[in-house]
Amino acid sequence: MKERVISVDIFRGMTIVLMILVNTPGTWAHVYGPLLHAEWHGYTPTDLVFPFFLFIVGTSIVFAYRQKEANAATHKKIVIRSLKLIGLGLFLGAFTVAFPFIKEFETIRFPGVLQRIGVVFFFAALLYLHANWKVLLGVAIAVLLGYWIWLGYIPLEGVDPTYARAPNNWANYIDLKTFGTHMYKADYDPEGLLSTLPAIVTAVLGIFTGLLLVSQRAHKTMLMAGMGVGLLLIGHAWDLLFPINKALWTSSYVLVSAGWANLVLAFIYYLTDVKGLSFGGVFKQAGANAITVYFLSSFVTKLFYSIKVNEEASVHEWLFQTIYLQDFFSPRFSSLLYGLTVVAFYMLLAYVLYRKKIFIKV
Repeated sequence: MKERVISVDIFRGMTIVLMILVNTPGTWAHVYGPLLHAEWHGYTPTDLVFPFFLFIVGTSIVFAYRQKEANAATHKKIVIRSLKLIGLGLFLGAFTVAFPFIKEFETIRFPGVLQRIGVVFFFAALLYLHANWKVLLGVAIAVLLGYWIWLGYIPLEGVDPTYARAPNNWANYIDLKTFGTHMYKADYDPEGLLSTLPAIVTAVLGIFTGLLLVSQRAHKTMLMAGMGVGLLLIGHAWDLLFPINKALWTSSYVLVSAGWANLVLAFIYYLTDVKGLSFGGVFKQAGANAITVYFLSSFVTKLFYSIKVNEEASVHEWLFQTIYLQDFFSPRFSSLLYGLTVVAFYMLLAYVLYRKKIFIKV
């Protein structure tokens, strides 16, 4: 078995590139439908991007810890990495360009993408170190079923719960009680506390794929594809009772997103690790410094939105309106072109870091 599976690195890099693309359009007023999140229930390609990353976090855990002992040193490294991720996320949520460079405490958002990655990594890594595949499967099933029962059938202050945004929504209710004003929106937070439980299962399903990849089993491509199809079928069937919803990270959404992740990874695995085709090198480079590239893109984007060129436009708005918003392009194409330019810049940065063998571990 090769020390590294090329397809995993490519998949990770592709996911980071897509995360940057969907987060940095020229203007949110003009975005192609597939690059937007679903309004509430249902999903678009954009809704698959974040769970894809959590899925590959789980897969990568297998490669990183399969020869590690479950001792104090390993646990310490897991805790430190988780805290670094959470800390970077909190920094992004708290930073502002105005002195003293920290928002007023009441306005700081506590949950976030990096915070969720940190928490999910922590629990998924510990589960991998301390549980066999049967226990992992039992945990996954118990969490997904328990989450469904909790959100759909346990009365909330004497009222039947719903899957709507508010008010009879358990995920929103717990987030409001826990975070108060420190949320993305008043009626929900897509990276909230309760919905992190099924997000951990997304990584656990990635662990199963990782276990397959490091095994000596034959026909891994077909097995991955088979898992993908099976998860898609179960997830879409469950959607009839428990709607697919990213903001709530519903159990059906967990299965559907992991199903697509397995299918995409199986396709890349077949091309690269089976057929040996030279494919996706630029994505592999982005994946080598995935968190660093994502953090920098988020931080710089925040700066571009915050720093004013004049009284009417931020750096972001000025660049888009001056360079990209042209009469011979539609507004949506101009918006996409801006996002692709941002992606190209960070892919170039990832390429330079890779060539210089600079790998920043978070």
